[in-house]
Amino acid sequence: MSDWSILSITTFLPLVGVFFILLVRGEDEEAKTNIRRVALITTCFTFVISLFIWGGFTYENPGFQMVEKHEWMGGMFSYHMGVDGISMLFVILTTFLMPFCILASWDSVQTRVKEYMIAFLILETLMIGVFCALDLVLFYVFFEAGLIPLFLIIGVWGGPRRVYASYKFFLYTLLGSVLMLIAIMSMYWHAGTLEIPELMQANFPEGMQTWLWLAFFASFAVKMPMWPVHTWLPDAHVEAPTAGSVILAGILLKMGGYGFLRFSLPMFPLASEFFAPMVFALSVVAIIYTSLVALAQEDIKKLIAYSSVAHMGYVTMGIFTMNAYGIQGALFQMLSHGLVSGALFLCVGVIYDRMHTRQIAAYGGLVNIMPKYAVAFLILTMANVGLPGTSGFVGEFLTLLGAFEANSWVAFFAASGVILSAAYALYLYRRVVFGSLDKESLKSMLDLSLREKVLLAPLVLLVIFFGFYPMPVFDVTAASVDVLINNYNAAVQAGANVSSAVAAAAH
Repeated sequence: MSDWSILSITTFLPLVGVFFILLVRGEDEEAKTNIRRVALITTCFTFVISLFIWGGFTYENPGFQMVEKHEWMGGMFSYHMGVDGISMLFVILTTFLMPFCILASWDSVQTRVKEYMIAFLILETLMIGVFCALDLVLFYVFFEAGLIPLFLIIGVWGGPRRVYASYKFFLYTLLGSVLMLIAIMSMYWHAGTLEIPELMQANFPEGMQTWLWLAFFASFAVKMPMWPVHTWLPDAHVEAPTAGSVILAGILLKMGGYGFLRFSLPMFPLASEFFAPMVFALSVVAIIYTSLVALAQEDIKKLIAYSSVAHMGYVTMGIFTMNAYGIQGALFQMLSHGLVSGALFLCVGVIYDRMHTRQIAAYGGLVNIMPKYAVAFLILTMANVGLPGTSGFVGEFLTLLGAFEANSWVAFFAASGVILSAAYALYLYRRVVFGSLDKESLKSMLDLSLREKVLLAPLVLLVIFFGFYPMPVFDVTAASVDVLINNYNAAVQAGANVSSAVAAAAH
């Protein structure tokens, strides 16, 4: 048991910030500044506290650590929290990105600032809870409740079609989650428990695994999002405020990949093996098709949104290779994508705040007046392409290596996505940054401000750092991934032995 409940403190600390924001009175500029300061200090302090999780984590221990457990009404209701090497990465990523979201909204959000900051702080608590929950109902509550603040962030502070985009996002994700709720009830009736560590050892019957896997898949596939249930994402990204896009791409999409690793592989191994070819097919289609769609976009945000779907295709492909290369690559790709895509949306926000348009055709020649911006955008574009020396290369290379080990044809077709990503990313960069500065409206634009440098510099440096030295991530995840793969292989082998025995008895 944790001595000082570090996970609970990290999870619910943002709500303390909500309390102090509620105490701020007035609608004047001073009140808005105080609200922003409270939100920024709260998110920064939450990140600092979360570093104690990393500091107290034992890399060699593959199990859940810093466990907190409380039961009420004879165990009917349980508060059970813990992290392993897989979930800890996402907790740190969440707390790290939140201060950037608050800073990104400092000047761009001027209406209902109090409600906006409260929505983000509540969302932070719910996202951290998803990655720490070890009780299935607690996980579901955190997982679903996160829809509400993001729905409001898009629907209230978004663009002209914000209401359409927010409802589409909400209904898509809610529909998949209803099926997951039915599956959770079925698991409880069969196993008699909702504790995630115990459910990992439950050995569900093969036929039941199939239906449970499909129910969970419906929820996680929408969240990723996988093709063809990805259509809500471009609309949500285009209409969301900059910080909403950062948190959507940086954290929310990762919940689907985390769900596959936490539930689908360890709890339903036989079904995972059976459906792996389907996941490979959907992943390859996502990588190729959405990359081609990205090439046709005229809106910068929509192009980056479609590139996110393509990059998540590498993640699902890597997860279902069921080997160390693929799963480690998928985890690293999720971390890298959180940094790179979040930073790219911040880059879009920088020029949108100046010009109030995201049309690619409205720009050109920015290198002449915004050289610092051009350098940051270039490094992040190269990371998005997967250039060696950036974090994007490590994740893509490992997932392709794992795919080649599992099925060389899958790796062959998925590798074409590397070429296509270079095409749409360089197309975007050339039209926005290079060329002659012939548009009068652009000539008065200023280079990065101090706040924008503070926003982009840490992300750019981390992208380069992890590109050259990814071991801090692999050290954390290695033990948990090894146990996940070993347990999966043992379960699949046991299932094969049972099938052989049944076949032999029939003859």
